Amino acid sequence: MMARTTLILVRHGQTEWNVGDRFRGRANISLDATGMAQAELTARYIAAHWTPDAVYCSPLLRARQTAEKIAQCFQLHERAHPGLLDIDYGAWEGRTVEELRAQHWEQALKLWYTRPQDAPIPGGETLQTVRLRAMGALNEIVERHVGGTVVIVAHTVVNRLLLLGILGLGNERFWHLGQDTCAINLIEFDGEHYKLLKMNDTCHLSF
Repeated sequence: MMARTTLILVRHGQTEWNVGDRFRGRANISLDATGMAQAELTARYIAAHWTPDAVYCSPLLRARQTAEKIAQCFQLHERAHPGLLDIDYGAWEGRTVEELRAQHWEQALKLWYTRPQDAPIPGGETLQTVRLRAMGALNEIVERHVGGTVVIVAHTVVNRLLLLGILGLGNERFWHLGQDTCAINLIEFDGEHYKLLKMNDTCHLSF
């Protein structure tokens, strides 16, 4: 029987753009003060319950800052993986829903919120494209650390698609999952199947 691998999937901490509800995507924005505090609390919680062999993250700053806080608890260095990059929002990046509606993207936005699997983001990626590369990254990380414990820090879109992927659900369920800032998802891989043990847990974020 193959050794079980434990995966601690984390969303990065809060940024100013999360508060302003802007489409973030590839924008290399940093955590705000609340986000840094969330990352610290998340790191302490993980340190109290697990001893990771490695910490992986999206190359974007907000994910790296969160991962760095966690990695420091174990004298590790976070490892950036391009497959964990946030979705490319193309022309939508950095804009609010209200701004996009004012620029006549009402129909595209409606599709994004009702049938996200079919939404054509101008100049951006589809959910399926992100899902394929994120699942590829997940499988690669698991192969490197069979039987170990690994922390993965990514983004709400990436995390939702990874969760849908391990559950075998379609991208039309994208909006059915929650992923709050610095939420923890606990996943186990037995060598054949992924099992979701915990999702969107934020109980550790008490200020």
